[in-house]
Amino acid sequence: MTDTNTAEPVVLTEVRDGIAVVTLNRPQARNAIDYAVAVAVAAAMDEFDARADVRVIVLTGAGPTFCAGMDLKAFLQGEVPALPGRGLAGLTEAPPGKPLIAAVEGHVLAGGFEIALACDLIVAADTASFGLPEVKRGLVAAGGGLLRLPKRIPYQVALETALTGNPLDAHRAYALGLVNRLADPGKALATALELAQEIAANGPLAVQVTKQVLSRSAAWSPQQMWEQQSALTTPVFVSADAREGAAAFAEKRAPHWTGR
Repeated sequence: MTDTNTAEPVVLTEVRDGIAVVTLNRPQARNAIDYAVAVAVAAAMDEFDARADVRVIVLTGAGPTFCAGMDLKAFLQGEVPALPGRGLAGLTEAPPGKPLIAAVEGHVLAGGFEIALACDLIVAADTASFGLPEVKRGLVAAGGGLLRLPKRIPYQVALETALTGNPLDAHRAYALGLVNRLADPGKALATALELAQEIAANGPLAVQVTKQVLSRSAAWSPQQMWEQQSALTTPVFVSADAREGAAAFAEKRAPHWTGR
């Protein structure tokens, strides 16, 4: 889908050696999210989640800013940058099953921060800043920010961040465990691709199920957790990839994964 003001696609996609890169492409609007972006992001995530040749997805933004959040001009015209069942940017309520890495530069604010929080991992330029300034505009961070942030950093820090609307700089976000890796300015995408390559080198079935167990287990009771984990992991142990991994180790060679 394209931006009617520039005729440029609002989201760019490419695949590099098993890694899909999805780029928010409205740099003139600091990659603010409107309905067209939401539709395009949802379509990209669906495509890459279904493609056997894609193992990891990286989400980034064009230009010096990852995403400034909801397009307030579009909001004032009655537009909602969310999709039913998919959430803000077509992503926050329904992230892909495959690992999703946010590669962020500059300001990661409001809905932009909520999009980053919907990702599994965050790689940030050390000059980036994160914030939920919705309260400063009489709004609420209802795109997942209030739900996810207290699970990613200490509750009191999350509360202060959300109630004041003040930003966290990248170094503090890294120290709190919110950011996985810091990069030099302009190198967030390159660093995220390095991380993605480390993940993509592993067995795709094992990676996908590992993410499922980690993301779902918080909702499992002590009585459920072993049964639920077994239901997800047992097929991995009897897969062709599991046999290939063992054979490759024994033969001292790189494994050749088939995803089966």
